[in-house]
Amino acid sequence: MRTFKSSLFICLMVLFLTGCSYFESGQIQNVGMLLDSTIDGNAWNESGYEGLLGIGEEFDTDVYYKENIDTEEEIRKAVDELVYDGVNLIFGHSSLYGDYFSELSRYYPDVHFVYFNGGIYGENITSLNFNSHAMGFFGGMVAGKMTKTNKVGVVAAFLWQPEIEGFYEGVKYQNPNAEVKIDYIKGWDDTETAYSMYEKMKNENVDVFYPVGNAYSEKVIKQVEKDGLYAIGYVEDQLEFAPNAVLTSTIQQVDKLYEITAEKFNKGKLEGDILTFDFQDGVISLGEFNKVIPKDFIETLNKTVEDYKESSLLPNERLEN
Repeated sequence: MRTFKSSLFICLMVLFLTGCSYFESGQIQNVGMLLDSTIDGNAWNESGYEGLLGIGEEFDTDVYYKENIDTEEEIRKAVDELVYDGVNLIFGHSSLYGDYFSELSRYYPDVHFVYFNGGIYGENITSLNFNSHAMGFFGGMVAGKMTKTNKVGVVAAFLWQPEIEGFYEGVKYQNPNAEVKIDYIKGWDDTETAYSMYEKMKNENVDVFYPVGNAYSEKVIKQVEKDGLYAIGYVEDQLEFAPNAVLTSTIQQVDKLYEITAEKFNKGKLEGDILTFDFQDGVISLGEFNKVIPKDFIETLNKTVEDYKESSLLPNERLEN
């Protein structure tokens, strides 16, 4: 990946002296992505990176990415370098980037900034959000069905994750007798703490786990398989690398969502707004089902998902109405 040493001041002076816009308005020039950690071994980052590559192929344009960009100084410098490279669509692959993009967007009015899971938006800033409550609910239904000890565990990153509440509700809907244990790491990538929480829950007789984090999800699930227990995959379909453990996965198709976003931008239809996506938009789904799950339950669950797509109501919400 090419990088150039330049400063925000120099770029702004170029714009001022030329008296014209640096980019052709409304169409993709080049595309960049900032990630707050590494790509390898991180399901969330891997999916985002695949989306970036897909944009490059679809629009026949250069794409750039920068890993481990998580401080104000690094973000400013990285954005400066991307703009110097002719990038006019920048994805910040985390909620971390919202505040910084809000500031930088004023200096680069012809660049559109996109980031995840935030409430900040502006004329050239868009926040993408997955409505992950429902995917958690359906994953919880599977966990509630398949637990033999009536104890299910969630190794979560943050309290605010909507999929956690959804998972709890899904477990209880399917199996009112099940107990759901939840613990929070307060970070996406702390594998050591995730292992510790997993071991504690395992010792408390939990037999189905939902590791809801970026870097540690895959690692915890592999340990679940070694221990002969079950898990619900997260972000990507994780059945392939733990076929004896993963019952299904709650998939967020970040790569597809990025390509949709790039298409909107290229057509001049990407608004500065908070945009939310769900099953109905084709970017959230359940993964392949493990063969140990009863076929009649899978049929019922698939029907429940289709009903949700049509009504936007989960089964417990229909009961309340």
